[in-house]
Amino acid sequence: MNPTWQASQKRNRWAVILAGGDGVRLRPLTRRISGDDRPKQFCPVLGEETLLDQTRERVTLGFSPQRIAVVVTKSHESYYSPLLCSYPTDSVVVQPENRGTSPAILYSLLRIFAADPNSVVAFFPCDHYVSDDRVFMRHVSEALDAVCAGPDMVVLLGITPDAPEVEYGWIEPGYPIHIRSTGTLRSVRRFWEKPAFTLAEALLGRGCLWNSFVMAGSTSSFVRLIRQAAPELYFAFKEIRNVPGTPQYKASLENLYRQLPSLNFSEQVLVPRGGDLALLPVNGIMWSDLGTPQRVIHSQTRCRTQSQSRSSDRQLFDLEREL
Repeated sequence: MNPTWQASQKRNRWAVILAGGDGVRLRPLTRRISGDDRPKQFCPVLGEETLLDQTRERVTLGFSPQRIAVVVTKSHESYYSPLLCSYPTDSVVVQPENRGTSPAILYSLLRIFAADPNSVVAFFPCDHYVSDDRVFMRHVSEALDAVCAGPDMVVLLGITPDAPEVEYGWIEPGYPIHIRSTGTLRSVRRFWEKPAFTLAEALLGRGCLWNSFVMAGSTSSFVRLIRQAAPELYFAFKEIRNVPGTPQYKASLENLYRQLPSLNFSEQVLVPRGGDLALLPVNGIMWSDLGTPQRVIHSQTRCRTQSQSRSSDRQLFDLEREL
């Protein structure tokens, strides 16, 4: 392995926060909280901060603020502008329309690649509950280290499950992948999307993991993966040859998005290319995808329990200090 290349990867680590979704399934709850139809990522669903702010704070534990990009959708501008007003303009990747996760990921990759061809990138949805941000980000750092050691890999973070959840995607681990920087990587044997309860119980029993959709890889590896799995999408974006930021580029981008169907990255790219992926198990945290009101309520209960536990720990610490 070229030491110079590894060192450059350490310097050129980027994070992309995916905040372009419409949050339709959670709208009845977010409408009650905010009084309008803003998507969940711009709403204080858990605590006093928005999910976008919480995700951004989590990501800053592992990335320089100058290398954190946020993907948003133009129609949500009134909601994201106050939250991102301190962000450099180049760090806010504005899509003309929401067309699913595949265009959002490819567009952000091409933007980052233009600025930093040697970059490695980690993607973060901003609708997750994570019980311990520092533990989670240590796993992200481990995934990035693995990418530095094996630059052709794309690494998915799989959450160790605590229940036979039927609304999540599951990943079945395969054989161990031996990389010098880590001993925990596995291949991906198969994806299981929203299994029936009996199958979910079986997947839980044989050590399968929840798909967090947090993933890391070199920018070039991600782009190559998309080109292999979704060549039409890749070449549609490559057709835009105008200079970013110009009126011609904006018009071309709007025309492209107008013609795109809604495309899901898991279904379109990850599942067909599972053999090209690596899997990193995430242990030691509680995690939830906040996709339904029921999961939000469950996560709120966990947050309150955590807060009470921290308060009790602090009171005990103060008492011990006084004695």
